[in-house]
Amino acid sequence: MYISNLKLWNYRKFGEEGDFNPDNPPNLNLNFTKGLNVIIGENDSGKSAIIDAIKLVLKTHSYEYIKIEHNDFYNKSNRFRIEIQFDNLSPDEAKNFTEWLGWTGTGEKAEPYLKVNLDVKRKGDKIFPSDVKAGVDEDGYQLTAEAREYLKATYLKPLRDAENELIAKKNSRLSQILIGDEAFKGKEKDHELVVIFNEFNNNLKKYFTGELNENKEGKVIKDKIDGYIKQFYSKNNETEFETAKGEIKSILEKLTLMLKDEPNPGLGTLNRLCMAAELLHLGKENWTGIRLGLIEELEAHLHPQAQMQVIETLQRLDTIQLILTTHSPNLASKVKLENLIICNNSNAFPMGSDYTKLDSNDYKFLEKFLDTTKANLFFAKGVILVEGWAEEILIPSIAKSIGINLTEKGVSIVNVGNLAFNRYANIFLRKVDPDMINHIAVLTDSDIRDYDRKKDATGEFIYEKRVATTVKAETDRKIIDLTAKSEKNVKYFIAPNWTLEYSLFKSTSLSAIFQEVVKAIHTGTDWNTDFEKSLAEKLINKGLKKTEIAYQIANLIDKDLSDFENGTITAKRININKEDATDSINYLVKAIQYAAGY
Repeated sequence: MYISNLKLWNYRKFGEEGDFNPDNPPNLNLNFTKGLNVIIGENDSGKSAIIDAIKLVLKTHSYEYIKIEHNDFYNKSNRFRIEIQFDNLSPDEAKNFTEWLGWTGTGEKAEPYLKVNLDVKRKGDKIFPSDVKAGVDEDGYQLTAEAREYLKATYLKPLRDAENELIAKKNSRLSQILIGDEAFKGKEKDHELVVIFNEFNNNLKKYFTGELNENKEGKVIKDKIDGYIKQFYSKNNETEFETAKGEIKSILEKLTLMLKDEPNPGLGTLNRLCMAAELLHLGKENWTGIRLGLIEELEAHLHPQAQMQVIETLQRLDTIQLILTTHSPNLASKVKLENLIICNNSNAFPMGSDYTKLDSNDYKFLEKFLDTTKANLFFAKGVILVEGWAEEILIPSIAKSIGINLTEKGVSIVNVGNLAFNRYANIFLRKVDPDMINHIAVLTDSDIRDYDRKKDATGEFIYEKRVATTVKAETDRKIIDLTAKSEKNVKYFIAPNWTLEYSLFKSTSLSAIFQEVVKAIHTGTDWNTDFEKSLAEKLINKGLKKTEIAYQIANLIDKDLSDFENGTITAKRININKEDATDSINYLVKAIQYAAGY
């Protein structure tokens, strides 16, 4: 069995104004996969709320103190509801919940499901007691304590104290895990470890009574303590040393789990040891309850390579359901896209093929090319997709020049390195409502050449300028075709000229600086006779150093802005008018503004 669906009404950030009505659609309706689920998103996007909602209903094996708080209610609402559905129950699992089960299908194809809910009300400062209930109707019936034991989850908190979970102490988490394993369960008195410890205890007693060796140091110590004890109590009292009671629980509480040959393990090692122990617990045999692990901030204390090792292991588990949260693009890039859930604007969006407009080939492509850098798009409020390094380098500087800090606005620039924009953009397009609200700007060139390259009678290449009206007509048609690809929150912004560089050359605000930089970099080229023709030759022959040019222009824009803000100059030398629609770089300005939410 596994959690297939979570519904929330007015819980934490997932809510709406007005009176609560359970007949209304839930404020969050989230489906999970049977195996690995990795929830990602920016801070305060609802990741922890999803984990906490599950934890509040199911409780945990480690008996954390979980209390309903006033901040669990959305805004000023006086009622919230959490509803969880479990599917794929085996007969052995279903028998634990017989009186609460619902059924889908009929006859031999009928499949059981279990729906549990927690409905909480408050009035003023008082939160009314509430119980977890189950059943197919809205109210349900109270679950027994025994049934609830089969629904408990394993939970690892963020910034967890892994060392404290693994050391010897009373009721240690390690002892709880071990005592539930088949190797120890039901063998409290006659386990082999009990025999070993009883023998050790007997030798221990002999040491302190002087029966074990001739030196009798132990007896000397015991006699001294006994002297005081006889004075404190009576002459008939004496002491006895032992390490643990002759029962398995006490023995397991004396165990500490460490990594062999690692005497002083760091936090990352302890974190992995802790997860390994919890996976032992989740994989225990002859268990007919849910096998669910909730882990917040999986990357805690783990360096990038260790994160990769851990997530690869977790993706291979097929009998355990894991619901994780992460802020790590490193992890997000390694997880299969269909296992991701993006939290965004008070909603959560599974990335499986049933939900996105990605096709099977897109998933295969993104699994290969969606690296750590590109995975930043999952955490962004806005995304600008570009096809090369030049745009990626130049755009942040242009944005600052027009008063927009893309970092502050939560905008990521993703260099796709080719024209596979749709493969990335379709991540954010949904087959069914609701839609994602991220602003996705796609920047691309029109790629309509202003010059043709031909061979003359001698076989030498010559470069001829094309008829301007023909170029404009072809460019306009290309822009119309590309703009038509815009859909919902994904919008295309197309260079009105051949390439980014050609648009910079034609720009009323950046042409002078562009020409200055190009001449400084390509010193061996004759730019003075006909700059435009020389630029066209470089573009056609792929000889223009686009990245270096963009880098130099970006530096000049940044310095100019810095000098102006520091009062070194009274007016900026480089002025980009964001209102000037006739400037050939205005498409860059519009893309920046759209991605930033303007």
